[in-house]
Amino acid sequence: MIIDLISDTVTRPTKGMLDAMMHAKVGDDVFKSDPTVNALQEKAAAMFGMEDALFFPSGTMANQTAIKLHTQPGDKLICDKYAHVYNYEGGGAAFNSGVTCKLIDGHRGMFTAKQLEEAVSGRSDIHVPYSRLVCIENTTNKGGGACWDFSELEKLQKISKENNLAFHLDGARLFNALVEKEETPKQYGQLFDTISICLSKGLGAPVGSILLGSKEHIAKALRIRKLFGGAMRQIGFLAAAGIYALDNHVARLADDHQKAKEIGVVLASLSYVTKVEPIETNIVIFYVDEVIGDTNFINKMKEKNILLTPMGEGKIRIVTHLDYTNEMHEILLNELKSF
Repeated sequence: MIIDLISDTVTRPTKGMLDAMMHAKVGDDVFKSDPTVNALQEKAAAMFGMEDALFFPSGTMANQTAIKLHTQPGDKLICDKYAHVYNYEGGGAAFNSGVTCKLIDGHRGMFTAKQLEEAVSGRSDIHVPYSRLVCIENTTNKGGGACWDFSELEKLQKISKENNLAFHLDGARLFNALVEKEETPKQYGQLFDTISICLSKGLGAPVGSILLGSKEHIAKALRIRKLFGGAMRQIGFLAAAGIYALDNHVARLADDHQKAKEIGVVLASLSYVTKVEPIETNIVIFYVDEVIGDTNFINKMKEKNILLTPMGEGKIRIVTHLDYTNEMHEILLNELKSF
């Protein structure tokens, strides 16, 4: 048995999801004639109370499209130093859109309204990049699955609007935050100009992300997706998996969160673990004694068929997910205790 906790992207479609995929009605989505894709996009837009939505093959492409539609080359986007759009999208903001990033030194991937005010203040002339976009990530990946406080997001939106800045949400794991904080998609739809949501992380779909926004934004996004090579044909088979995920796999995220918190309790009791980051959702980040070392620990666990991932700076990450069973959970806890 392989216990793969590298990411929540390692899941495989459930039987119900496979059935939905195999019975999907499809067409050519380039001509907007795939009925299942259209249904998914309409469903997501209605869920968030936004005007329109567009299906993408990846979250990175959805985020990069949002950056490009909100900016021009030479502009500046503002994000946390831990942000996925800066750290893990291959330098796409610079390569695809020609923009620079103003990094805020936040806490676990989250910054305050005061910090944003400081970031947008100062000169605004031909010598400096124009600020155009604020990017938020919820939950924060590198921050250990942390959830933003909604009242702080409302303050950030107000500051963005006052400074004519677009406000984009990288919601790769947004549904984890919604479940944990008992919030609704429509709350977020009212705040952000654009939102990306991932279907292939905690929700268990094999492929796909969605970008939400106004009809004007999505019309532009359709053109940018084409330029990025993201136009697809009979993708209703994948869209059907996304519909099934939204209908069946959201509430169960609470199970992943519970397992993650139980792992955290065990880790905190172990002498060789020096620190465990606070756990809110399905990501556990911890540190082991320098004598053991993170690389050595990961390799030793791999020998026991338990797969973990390094996050740099000594961080080790565990991500719980749909395919992480109760049996696997007991094995992991026992192996951690006996290491």
